[in-house]
Amino acid sequence: MIFGCSSNNHSEEAQKEGDAINEVFKVSENIELIQFHSENRCMTCNKIEANSLETLKAIEGISFRLVNVDENEDEANSFEAAGTALFLHNKETGAKKELTDFAFMNAGNKEKFIEGLKKEISQFG
Repeated sequence: MIFGCSSNNHSEEAQKEGDAINEVFKVSENIELIQFHSENRCMTCNKIEANSLETLKAIEGISFRLVNVDENEDEANSFEAAGTALFLHNKETGAKKELTDFAFMNAGNKEKFIEGLKKEISQFG
């Protein structure tokens, strides 16, 4: 996409979207975001990690774990992760929510990724 800007005026809708991206909130400390990966990581896998870490800067209480499936087979099997996968996990209740499709579909659009992941986390936690 090509974007142009002829002035500094932004639409009210665009400003609301920006506010949503910058909004900080807190979730239960039992919630973690886990990204599984194989030994050889692709560009998309690296973007998912970078976007996830950027998202978590605005969320208090949530932790992030990067798990190599080749070195942690038991944990990967418990999440049914064979390669790159993204999950929300409640350490206390064991609840899991897979976000792999979301992550791959939005890895190239940082703002959409952040907004979507924040929404998923707020609904999960």
